[in-house]
Amino acid sequence: MFDMFGVIIKNLITKPATRRYPYEKREDIKGTRGSIDVNIERCIFCRLCERKCPPDAIVVNKEEKSWELDRYRCVICGECVKVCPVQCIDMNEFYAEPTFEMSKKKSVQLPKE
Repeated sequence: MFDMFGVIIKNLITKPATRRYPYEKREDIKGTRGSIDVNIERCIFCRLCERKCPPDAIVVNKEEKSWELDRYRCVICGECVKVCPVQCIDMNEFYAEPTFEMSKKKSVQLPKE
């Protein structure tokens, strides 16, 4: 019985161990693997990222000059970022926005004038 009172008094004078989530958001940890972005203007369409991707989430089409990422297949391992010879693929520390549709992220290079 007295042990319970000790716990009650301790909980009344200490800070809670949890956050009030919608009001207090946790800052992102450095090095977090969030989402993958491509700078399509710098891409040379060598298809190294497509070949090294373990879950085959990347499709590169050299004729259409397009780069497509299936977000639901991607395991965010970072292999595509490591093997890109022109460093056109980046990994952000921010997570992608949740969606209700299973869509793919497609980037197409515009023709140069």
